[in-house]
This record gives sequence, structure tokens and C-alpha cells, in this order.
Amino acid sequence: MLLRFPARAALACLVLAGSVPCAHAETASWYGSGHRTANGEQFAPDGLTAAHRTLPFGTRVRVTYGGRSVVVRINDRGPFIAGRAIDLSRGAARAIGLSGVGRVHLAIL
Repeated sequence: MLLRFPARAALACLVLAGSVPCAHAETASWYGSGHRTANGEQFAPDGLTAAHRTLPFGTRVRVTYGGRSVVVRINDRGPFIAGRAIDLSRGAARAIGLSGVGRVHLAIL
């Protein structure tokens, strides 16, 4: 099945998560400020969390960049810039060495 949109790819990964590992390359960025996340939590810039437009809150995602990976929990909505699929907290970005915008591999756990 050919998936052309990140939202469709994310949905397919959720459906397949129980039986087949699912990973795809996406563009990521990071953010370090905010007061509350979309799920109501206090934002923790140094935490291992991320914002995604469509994945359910609480979804765990392995993000790999430059041979380093980190597992993040989706607790916010975004990114709100076209072409980006995930916004990592500052702590998660530091853990994998992402200092700006980069191409990452996402795997829903």
C-alpha cells in the first residue's frame, strides 16, 4: 500500500504496530518553550516528549537521528510549520544531537 501523506503513514503504523515494526523518515524540529501541552500537562523542556499532529496522546515513538535514538511520548499537538512531522522537546532533541531541523526516522512502539 502506497502512503503519500504523513498522517496516513502514522495511521498505518498504528494499525500495524501490534504485528509489524513500522518506521518512516520524516522532518523533525524541536521546541523549548510553552506553558501547557495540548493534553493539559505542564510542558517540561528537558523531558522526553514530542508534539505530533495526529498520533494519540501517550503514543511512544522511537526517533532516530545520526545513529542515535530516543523514545518520546506524544503529549502535544504540532508542529505548525508545513513539511515538518514532529516537534521534539529540547531534551529529546539534545539526546539525539538534533540542533535545528533534520530528517529523522520514526518508529511507533
